[in-house]
Amino acid sequence: MKAVVITQPGGPDVLSVVNRSMPEVGEGEVLVKVLAAGINRPDIAQRKGYYPAPAGAPVDIPGLEIAGIVEYTGGQVRRFKVGDAVCSLVSGGGYAEYCVVPEGQCLPIPEGLNFVEAAALPETFFTVWSNVFDRGNLKPGESLLVHGGSSGIGTTAIQMATAMGSTVYVTAGTEEKCLFCEELGAVKAFNYKKESFKDRILDSTEGKGVDVILDMIGGNYTSDNLQVLAEDGRLVLINVMNGREATIDLLEVMRRRLTITGSTLRNRDIAFKSAIAQNLEKHIWALISAGKIKPVIYQEFPVEEVSKAHLLMESSEHMGKIVLTFI
Repeated sequence: MKAVVITQPGGPDVLSVVNRSMPEVGEGEVLVKVLAAGINRPDIAQRKGYYPAPAGAPVDIPGLEIAGIVEYTGGQVRRFKVGDAVCSLVSGGGYAEYCVVPEGQCLPIPEGLNFVEAAALPETFFTVWSNVFDRGNLKPGESLLVHGGSSGIGTTAIQMATAMGSTVYVTAGTEEKCLFCEELGAVKAFNYKKESFKDRILDSTEGKGVDVILDMIGGNYTSDNLQVLAEDGRLVLINVMNGREATIDLLEVMRRRLTITGSTLRNRDIAFKSAIAQNLEKHIWALISAGKIKPVIYQEFPVEEVSKAHLLMESSEHMGKIVLTFI
């Protein structure tokens, strides 16, 4: 099969398309013929040598989400059969023509979506559900602040939280991106390069603050994040692009009963990821089929142009998802 491999840690030029042996299918797994694969920030980190694959995943083939056709099923597979169209969260190996996936991490492609759109779902939708709704416990009527609103995670969080009855605020780096986020459903987007999100959030909420913050920035954002949380608010960290260390006022955490939490998804076990898949199918999949939530595709690249796709991801110029195609 054709696969993209990381030949050594480095820039986008270290990615090479090569021929590899087909992966072996085990109990409870399906072999998917990949037609499209989403690109995500963890792929960049893995390429640079900062984010090694977990045990059992291909060590040099990146890719965390795919869409395609079930080609073969292993023993104990109960739901999916050969020929089914699926999208799947994987621990690695998504940048290849074939990928092995635990059955529980597969979902049927929502009605009306093509394979490119479906490939843009798993990583961001699993991440947002797990962190905003499970860990952050966002409820209808509450408010959410999303940093990086125009990213794949951001566009997903805006739509999911809005559809579930919450008010969403976001930060983004250009006026164009702010407008884009508001068109997706954010009630207000703040240009962090021109204004203080802390001041604007407090103004917009009459000093109350927001109930949940989904933060992929970390570092020096942390103190301001805590200051714009409402009482009993929850800060959920999913990345630390501005650094892993921060200074916070612990008395403020105690006084307003704030929660600071976070997670990474890739190293969680199959049962945990399968439970997220079940929740997505129960609560979100019908909203996608009805057109109330949609994957936002910024650009797609043929697999031979994977280096260009990574350059675009690192530029942060995109709004929405970047997808590789094997079609």
